[in-house]
Amino acid sequence: MALAGSHTYAAGLVKVTPLGGQDGEFCVLDRAMIFEDPNGTRVLYDPGRTVAGPKDPRLGNIDIILVSHMHGDHVGDKHTKAPNAGSCDKPDMSVNSSPETSVVQIAIAKKSTIVTGSEMPSFFAAKLKRYHGNPAKSVLARFGSTVVINGVGITTVPATHSNGISGDLVGGRLGHELQAAGLTAYAGPSTGYVLKFSNGLVVYLSGDTGLTAEQKDVVGDYYKPGLAVINIGDTYTTGPTEAAYVINEWVKPTTVIPSHANEVATADGKVKTNSRTETFIKAVKKAKVLVPFSGHEMDFNESGECVKGCE
Repeated sequence: MALAGSHTYAAGLVKVTPLGGQDGEFCVLDRAMIFEDPNGTRVLYDPGRTVAGPKDPRLGNIDIILVSHMHGDHVGDKHTKAPNAGSCDKPDMSVNSSPETSVVQIAIAKKSTIVTGSEMPSFFAAKLKRYHGNPAKSVLARFGSTVVINGVGITTVPATHSNGISGDLVGGRLGHELQAAGLTAYAGPSTGYVLKFSNGLVVYLSGDTGLTAEQKDVVGDYYKPGLAVINIGDTYTTGPTEAAYVINEWVKPTTVIPSHANEVATADGKVKTNSRTETFIKAVKKAKVLVPFSGHEMDFNESGECVKGCE
């Protein structure tokens, strides 16, 4: 299956629900989102530290887990002990999930398929085997190819970011030696994703990235997503003005959701003045910007237009 071209798609809406640190807010470590296809397939993207492990009541069934890269704030080296634990600026990260990772814990509990690119699939397969899961549930999606699971097309696209596996996630003697040497294990290039859902909606998930030419040539010109989720955190990733440029000039989606802001972006459900999130919203010219308030479901049609939960 290719992601571009003319096809007939099922009717229905794709449901998108952020799983952040505090209900109704966009907080400092918020990364995770669930995408639900009209056919019921549920995709968890970068569970990170704000998903309270496999027993988080917000998860429900999870069929697919996507991981953009191996940093702890995306795979979950630790996590909150419960939804809303701690505060928006200081979430309670008291549960250690290393070296197993939250991704592997959730995948085993939910019988999910982990789909990743680069050299990450072999790492997750080994973890699944080590912790009595099924290593065959770690699936590779190379750049330019498409894996279809339960009617959802998944491909990886380039992201410009580091992607080493820290010693605490490697575990054992090798992990200790890596930590002592100040090194990380090789995981290949970090990735973004392009998803195509059964109603025809194409979604771009940037992962952690700086500006990269593929955002124009591959994502914007070829895949033409209707919905984009893009990091805006600056310092370690694309900042808000750079991310807005990508959206305005290269990707040109109907709707965009900022992510990975690395700030307390909202208070009482309102975007804070002089925040990176406000800067991004003001800089985006045509796409509709939707803030990822934790627990707030947004529903999208095939063109990326939000038709419910669009406040």
